[in-house]
Amino acid sequence: MSGGVAAVVVAAGRGTRTGGVVPKQYRLLDGAPVIRHALMRLVAHPEIDMVQPVIHPDDAARFTQASTGLAIRDAAFGGATRQISVRAGLEALAAAAPHVVLVHDAARPFPSPALISRAVAAGGSGAAVPGLAVTDTIKAVDAAGRIVDTLDRSALRAVQTPQAFRYDSLLTAHRRAERAGREDFTDDAALAEWAGMTVTIFEGEAGNIKLTTEEDFVRAQTSASAALPDIRTATGYDVHAFGPGDHVQLGGIRIAHDRALSGHSDADVALHALVDAILGALAEGDIGAHFPPSDAKWRGASSDKFLAFAVERVGRRGGCIAHLDLTIICEAPRIAEHRDAMRARIAALAGIALDRVAVKATTNEMLGFIGRREGIAAIATATIRLPPQSD
Repeated sequence: MSGGVAAVVVAAGRGTRTGGVVPKQYRLLDGAPVIRHALMRLVAHPEIDMVQPVIHPDDAARFTQASTGLAIRDAAFGGATRQISVRAGLEALAAAAPHVVLVHDAARPFPSPALISRAVAAGGSGAAVPGLAVTDTIKAVDAAGRIVDTLDRSALRAVQTPQAFRYDSLLTAHRRAERAGREDFTDDAALAEWAGMTVTIFEGEAGNIKLTTEEDFVRAQTSASAALPDIRTATGYDVHAFGPGDHVQLGGIRIAHDRALSGHSDADVALHALVDAILGALAEGDIGAHFPPSDAKWRGASSDKFLAFAVERVGRRGGCIAHLDLTIICEAPRIAEHRDAMRARIAALAGIALDRVAVKATTNEMLGFIGRREGIAAIATATIRLPPQSD
């Protein structure tokens, strides 16, 4: 594919100024990593054709979990500076050759659809960046802290991301800077200016905050809740009978047992119920509509794929999963000893924090088909959050 609009999401920095050992782009914000919020908004935008993340090699495992279920390109590895990392992302897009590229910082989790649209429109002109008018009086000081000048704030702008460019022009500028030994540009607008490109300003957003300090995270928590006000809850139910076998696949893990569950795919009744709950919250049908049991290609398939699909559908709508609650109903096997492993697996598949996954179990008091140990049932509840619907 060539042409279209790509977004490079820069996430290779160590981001430790907020404190702690986890880079800020992987800290949790409203139950999901910061980078996931940024990725979801770009993936969900109808004008973005591809999203190219750039990460630190040490963060590969963190990124895999943070991006679960999102339709993005394989991550490129960044370097010691932001400039090197952006260049790595641009080079990774060379075969796709997009027409316009947006460069966005993972530490800005709240680019609105309107801001992204403005960036896409502005990028076609060559080079443009979002900016906010400066409202405070700005003073220039010397090394001793003495004021040496008062700047005209009417001519100043606080610059944000996503910054937008013609892809070929920005890639050429980055390659030229590399040949010249210039690796010190702090943003792509400065590099573009150095390369002789005309860079214009389009309207930024006050809510498009960059997370740098602990105070920023406190503010961002409120913004995260406000950005996804459409809260939806739905339930899912599934049941599978026992058949011959030596294990059951349940909650995404393998449990030794004297029989196996029979039915659709690997017959993971717990994940099937969760998938139906998520799809129900989206009002997008059920598992059978998307993965018909009559289709031979799903015979024996891992139910992990079904849950990843449902999670991706939430991401495509620009939303997030707030909580998953699962109840497994069976006489055997015993669930208690596997509960923590199930929670961890489901959290990893859904890309959410462990404390947003609940797994419970009960028997049927030896009543009915479950009581006779003929099968296992599961009931799930999913709570998701979506951005406001457009009129």
